[in-house]
Amino acid sequence: MSWLRRYRIRLYMRNSIWLFPALSIPVGLIAVRLLTNLDRALGWELSISRETTMTIMGTVAASMFTLLVLTCSAVLVAVQLASAQLTPRIITLVYRNPFRKAALSVFTFTFTFAVCVLARLDTAVPWLTVYCAAYGFLLNLMLFLVFIDGMGKTLRPSSALRVVALLGRVVVRSVYPGPPDEQRGAPPEPVQALEGEPERIILNRADGAVLAFDLKGLVTLASGADCLIELVPMVGDYLASGDPLFRLYRGGAALSDDALRNSVALGPERTLEQDPMFAFRIMVDIASKALSPAINDPTTAVLAIDQIHHLLRDVGRRDLDAGRETDRAGRVRLVYRTPDWEDFVHLAVTEVRQYGRDSIQVMRRLRAMLENLIETLPERRAPLLRQELSLLERSTKRTFPDVDDQTLAEESDMQGMGGGRDEHHLRAREDEFRKERPHAHLAV
Repeated sequence: MSWLRRYRIRLYMRNSIWLFPALSIPVGLIAVRLLTNLDRALGWELSISRETTMTIMGTVAASMFTLLVLTCSAVLVAVQLASAQLTPRIITLVYRNPFRKAALSVFTFTFTFAVCVLARLDTAVPWLTVYCAAYGFLLNLMLFLVFIDGMGKTLRPSSALRVVALLGRVVVRSVYPGPPDEQRGAPPEPVQALEGEPERIILNRADGAVLAFDLKGLVTLASGADCLIELVPMVGDYLASGDPLFRLYRGGAALSDDALRNSVALGPERTLEQDPMFAFRIMVDIASKALSPAINDPTTAVLAIDQIHHLLRDVGRRDLDAGRETDRAGRVRLVYRTPDWEDFVHLAVTEVRQYGRDSIQVMRRLRAMLENLIETLPERRAPLLRQELSLLERSTKRTFPDVDDQTLAEESDMQGMGGGRDEHHLRAREDEFRKERPHAHLAV
């Protein structure tokens, strides 16, 4: 089985919420048969009548069907609310939650179990089978309450943003596995072969976004053909049929086009597996939607900046000079594109600054983020952050003509509003305004 097929199966299983509940149906059928046979073999029977047992099992089956309907309705409502209030790009995370998959599977199993017990009841009432169905229903009722509690908490912006940030941290460390930036040596030398003309260009045959690629497999192919492979698109890029997918240098005539194409997975939308920019994209989209006139919720935007801040600091401490893989002999065999520091900073800051320019709360939180990153990250990351800080100051002056509003918006505040202010910084800002506008009155 090729890497591409394995990846698609794994991705489908991860993103599908129906698969495990569907598999629990035959498991329920087998479980009833085994327990019934065990009861008969051991002679375990209940002293209640068959009619009473059928009434109990009918109640359990009907109640479990109701729980299933309510659970599916809750998931659909969560998807609709997440799409409308947060961003459509977070829907996949709702379906990926392992607890929801497990809860639906247990509900389906118990419903199937109760119905099968009804169908297999004869004159004797099996003791163990009936008790498992009855007490299993009580366990499912408790599980349903936990499910509803968790679903309600999932809809909170803070919870959704935290999940995205944690997943983003995992993918950042997998894409940039090198040592932290403070341990970084000299940048790698450019690959000389890429300056010449490629010997072969492999074109794409399908439309879609690049989801992931088989890094080890491509290195193995390049080593076997004694060539250098360049993956043209970056993970997250959208490709149309006919776009360049690979460039081959220093040989590679024997490599199969299909073998190379089967090393790259395309799909309708981006995923978080190998795309560190997508985590920032989701959080920025949530902040942008919260700042839209239809919603007007700057506090949610501040919550998004909280997670963007710490994820961006994690990125800034990594060695971002990735994008090449070598064989055991140390020869470069694969070259691919990865986001650099400028890509991360522009995505994390630009849109939030533009859409939040009318919110003093957002301006203060953005300033706090930039100033903190300048202080905590290595100096080589600071110039771009200072440039963004300058853009933020100019945007504040254009948006707020009143001097008092400018003073308030140009303060750093980790909470946006209400997080306290640095008195020394306030006095410095007062002196600056007095120099620029000697007759202006500044209220502290």
